[in-house]
Amino acid sequence: MILLLCCHRLASQSLDRPISAFDIAGNHGITYQKPAPGFFEGGLLGNGGMGVVVTTRPDAVVLYFGHNNVWDIRIAENNLAKLGTFAEVFDKVKKIPTTLKNLTDDLWYNEYNKMSGENYSKPYPRPFPCGSVVLSFDRRKLQLTGHQLDIAKGVCTVNLLTQDKKKLQLKLFTDMVQDRLMMELTDLQGKPHINMFDRIKVIPDPSTPQEFPVRQEAEDLNAGTLSFRQTLPHQTGERDDNSKAKDKAFRLLVQTNSRMTKKPRINWDGNTQQMPTLEAALDQTTNFHAVISLSEGLNSVIPDQLSAKPMPAGSLINEVFTANLKVWKEYWSKSAVQLSDPFLEQIWYRNLYFFNCAAKAGVTCPGLFANWSYNNIGTAWHGDYHMNYNTQQPFWMTFSSNHLDKNLPYVSLVESLIPVSRKWAKEYYGLPGAYFPHSGYPVEMTMNPYPIPDWGWEVSETPWTVQGLWWHYLYSGDKSFLTERAYEPIKAAVEFLVAYMKRPDAHGGDRWKDDRYHIFPTVPPELYGLRPGFKYNYDCAVDLTLTKFIFKAFQEATKIIGTSPEERTLLKGVSDILARFPEYPTAQSETYGKVFVSVPEEHDQVVYNVPNPLIAVFPGEDYGLHSDKETYEIIKNTYKNQQNEGGNDLVFINLQAARAGLLDLEEFKRQVNYCLLPNGTATDMVMQTRGRYSEQTDYAYMAGMGVWFENFALPAVVNECLMQSNKGTIHLFPNWPKDQDAAFQNLRGAGAFLISAKQQKGNVTSLTVYSEKGNDLKLIVPWGARGTITNKSGKKAISTSIVTLKTTPGELISFSPF
Repeated sequence: MILLLCCHRLASQSLDRPISAFDIAGNHGITYQKPAPGFFEGGLLGNGGMGVVVTTRPDAVVLYFGHNNVWDIRIAENNLAKLGTFAEVFDKVKKIPTTLKNLTDDLWYNEYNKMSGENYSKPYPRPFPCGSVVLSFDRRKLQLTGHQLDIAKGVCTVNLLTQDKKKLQLKLFTDMVQDRLMMELTDLQGKPHINMFDRIKVIPDPSTPQEFPVRQEAEDLNAGTLSFRQTLPHQTGERDDNSKAKDKAFRLLVQTNSRMTKKPRINWDGNTQQMPTLEAALDQTTNFHAVISLSEGLNSVIPDQLSAKPMPAGSLINEVFTANLKVWKEYWSKSAVQLSDPFLEQIWYRNLYFFNCAAKAGVTCPGLFANWSYNNIGTAWHGDYHMNYNTQQPFWMTFSSNHLDKNLPYVSLVESLIPVSRKWAKEYYGLPGAYFPHSGYPVEMTMNPYPIPDWGWEVSETPWTVQGLWWHYLYSGDKSFLTERAYEPIKAAVEFLVAYMKRPDAHGGDRWKDDRYHIFPTVPPELYGLRPGFKYNYDCAVDLTLTKFIFKAFQEATKIIGTSPEERTLLKGVSDILARFPEYPTAQSETYGKVFVSVPEEHDQVVYNVPNPLIAVFPGEDYGLHSDKETYEIIKNTYKNQQNEGGNDLVFINLQAARAGLLDLEEFKRQVNYCLLPNGTATDMVMQTRGRYSEQTDYAYMAGMGVWFENFALPAVVNECLMQSNKGTIHLFPNWPKDQDAAFQNLRGAGAFLISAKQQKGNVTSLTVYSEKGNDLKLIVPWGARGTITNKSGKKAISTSIVTLKTTPGELISFSPF
């Protein structure tokens, strides 16, 4: 593999002038100096809805299309009557002998487990790939030498070399407003060039189920058009009109700027082979440009017949590019970093680019593998929403990076899950509020998709699901958002959690022998499952910290929007539980001393899949740099002691470490580099055995599953090294080396503050804070009790190492050490 990681040093742009994220991003493109035929070698393009992978063969450019809105929407919802209620299943599990090694050793439980997981074993729902397009050329006349991806402008350039050594470029980019890909062949000066491509072919995805309605294929060779339309049935088999009305469909349409023809050829066996439907020869007497569009929606909305459309004018390519440039410049203007470490700077800009390609408001929230798919790539675990970190993680980046609009797809997802979550809480648990499921789909659901009483009984997913809504309010200060979109989901989660913890089985009685309210039963993420006698199935650290987080958030929310009187009963329940809340579980390590663990009774040598022991640092935010000395020592011990097998920790554990000021940046860079794919994204890689993985495990077995959307949160790790504000106090460069220069612009802090600062030669030389909403500002002065503050009231001396200021909306506050 020849992959050039285009980097630059801090000296490329002076710290003495405003940082241009657009310019710096332009230095971090991806260059591939040979053909890139593999799906994970190609350049990634996207507009937040449609995604395109640009791959290159020695004889062709191959484009793979996907879309966040396009799914196989069929869903299996069988066995509801057999599932029973939580109380019924819980009662039976309690009676299983504790002498068994595993609950599945019990015949009834084993059969119940299989039955309850039957629906999830179906291959659908799943993201549905939208087909591919092959643009080929005669290798005797043209050679492909590589490609570049410009992440500043969202342009992929394929490099070509003619027989007479003339260099040409095929430029490709997605329209950032409409779902279409633009492409044009030019010389190095950007002037349109005579067409060198001899053939174009549209290929519907090979994974299309045979039981699907036959796709409709259409050609208009004189108009330079190839197209197919695929219906996505709501259900297969016998269907009524109501089911058919819910069918969806999509159309992939190729339009070139010249007419096409059918040209037969003599095959290798000496016989004449005719070009089939969706394949045609291209005119090589004119310049070449093309538009490939993707339309999707209800089956009734996507026309059956292909309407006549004019060939795309050459001016259209330039018009869309100009409009795109404004979109990308606006995106990059939100925030910026400039780091003396080129690799950390690179992953910050690249992953912000990937995120913009993968998600946007008004489009279905991306699943595990976002909007890039082909065949079975992008469909593992249904490509669905796993609500015990996978779905939430990519959106962690949106807050501090000042891209709050990018969190809105997640907000919409939560809103879409409310009906089935309320229904499950009521009908399965017999409790109020909402129980958010372990797995979810962007399709119509009437029951929990994964009701197995192991991962399906993880309580943490309920507070975890709504946590990002509270963060959105904290970082935006938007009270209308809190009132209109965040409050009801948060309240629904709190209602369930209070009722669940106040059940007789979770409080008092012979089991507990204390006056605390417990979270029982539950399951730590990716560990143990449900156990005989419920060992390891109570008061998991993740349940405790996230429940505490959302309880306190609800208390605060009722004060902000004035609902405290009407929520008096629920608030009393919250207060009662918080007053008798369990402690975080700990164990004693022979090497490191007292450490946090994931669940009571656990030993200190567990190899985790999800980094559970430090979950109270993040995302729980209960502990961190603000903790007392004794607690902080336990945090340090835990970080040193913790073992993680990989797969679910690239962002997670390193963000925890940054929050605690313990992250070794060199070690972090090594792990990121280990996980990098040729396309510049980071996959999930195995790190060690002695957990669920054996010596024969393929350590890269997840790399071919798809483009892991969750790892686009890598910029959040860098942000936390540069600035923290999660407890309401702004802390600058808490995990950044003194011997490395760095600057950042408009990182967003809790309280709706935009912070910009520079560190040079170990000293913070510049600091400004912009107050969007006029909230009170609290900041640790990086140079101690000296220097000056300048705001609308004028300039005054700093007399304390922690400054607290009242601010007004739109106020800019400057701090200086001089």
